[in-house]
Amino acid sequence: MKPPAKLILAGAAFMAALTTGLFAAAEVGKAAPDFALTDINGKQVSLSDFKGKTVVLEWVNPECPIVVKHYDKSGNIPKLQKDATSDGIVWLAINSGHKGAQGDLDNDRLAEWMKKNSFAANAYMRDRDGKVGKMYDARTTPHMYVIDAKGTLVYAGGIDSIQGGNPADIAKATNYVREALKDVEDGKPVRTATSKPYGCSVKYGN
Repeated sequence: MKPPAKLILAGAAFMAALTTGLFAAAEVGKAAPDFALTDINGKQVSLSDFKGKTVVLEWVNPECPIVVKHYDKSGNIPKLQKDATSDGIVWLAINSGHKGAQGDLDNDRLAEWMKKNSFAANAYMRDRDGKVGKMYDARTTPHMYVIDAKGTLVYAGGIDSIQGGNPADIAKATNYVREALKDVEDGKPVRTATSKPYGCSVKYGN
């Protein structure tokens, strides 16, 4: 005996809703999906830990030439991290590269890199299975996201307006993340809510 059509449709709708809930993708203007990762010190960090605070997510690969541009060659991102965290903003760095990928440094090498570059984020986390990266559609390193105190994703895109590897461009570029953080602080809509990210591709395992 075949089940009634209404029952089949209801079951399909339930499964669709369940799937959507489990794999909800990040979208500017909507609530940022929660996640939990373990940082390099072994502490579990969840986005929901920082409810009521502005949060920056930075996808990072220490060996990517564009990341090198913004760290080793200019100190651009570490300075922005320091400015943000001193204002009470939470900055989370995420590496979604698979084990053994470019930039998947062991803790000793990573500690050296952090010290050399005055790394000032609140946490550095590995996402080797890529689940969080894919949830946020992180495509490049760096790929930047700003989440306001209400938990709404208000910016997603590049660090600034000039693509390429020349550190001299940084001073001429519009820093979209700094701009977004200022707009959030002032209670204004973020003037540039999305932009095209640039850098190395995130080294997902599959």
